[in-house]
Amino acid sequence: MPHPIPGNRTPHRPPAGLHIEDRPAKSTPDDDADDTIVVLVHGSLDGCTSFNRVLRRMPDVHAVVYDRRGYRRSRAASPPALTIADHVNDLLAVIAGRTAVLAGHSYGATISLGAALVQPETVSAVAAYEPPLSWLDWWPVRGSPEAIRAQDPASFAEGFFRRMVGDDIWNRLPEPARAERRADGPALVAELSAIREPVPPFDPCAVTVPAVIGYGSLTASHHRRAAEELAGCMRDARLFEIVGAGHGAHLTHPDRFAAMVKLALQLGEGRRA
Repeated sequence: MPHPIPGNRTPHRPPAGLHIEDRPAKSTPDDDADDTIVVLVHGSLDGCTSFNRVLRRMPDVHAVVYDRRGYRRSRAASPPALTIADHVNDLLAVIAGRTAVLAGHSYGATISLGAALVQPETVSAVAAYEPPLSWLDWWPVRGSPEAIRAQDPASFAEGFFRRMVGDDIWNRLPEPARAERRADGPALVAELSAIREPVPPFDPCAVTVPAVIGYGSLTASHHRRAAEELAGCMRDARLFEIVGAGHGAHLTHPDRFAAMVKLALQLGEGRRA
């Protein structure tokens, strides 16, 4: 049975040092009477700037982005995030009781689903692009939680980057950029070991708010299978394929990723109508 996420159901302050950016919609105050926010949640070994191309396609949306605890400008946020529940609580703190649509990429999508499960009264809809469900028995897992925690964080981060993006891109990075990715290693080790525990952190099928489950036509087979199974088991979910995209669709296909987010926004508006 899944562990229930011990999420905080009331607004609270984000942890000290969490970098948050509020980007109001480019519209008049009258147009923003119903100011639902869209919170974009990045994946592993990433940061909120990776959504810049998507945000440029959504100038009429009140967006909030943040570097998750342990990454980039939130690297010094304390205490360290050790569980999925820690990241869910950070996201709930960013929402701060406001009506929100959550749009997550990869690990950020898993966090977004967890937040929707804890606080459906404030989360009106979710767009989840290829959320990893590493606790499932068919998911291809690289190492046990104990083995991951035993890794050197800097080396583990480099290896993860090379697997996800490729050796050529890593080799073209300037040394300061490589150092930045290695510095995110402790956060990466913590969250990948947390998501690979044998007991599920929560049951995503129990999410009741409308959801758009995205995947790329060129993605790995396990990401596609996870998207299809989620769309099939959740109460109000639909699949959203991004043709020609792999796992990094927010970078390669920002127009379609933005369309996925806007669909979730429409579904959330319909739920409140």
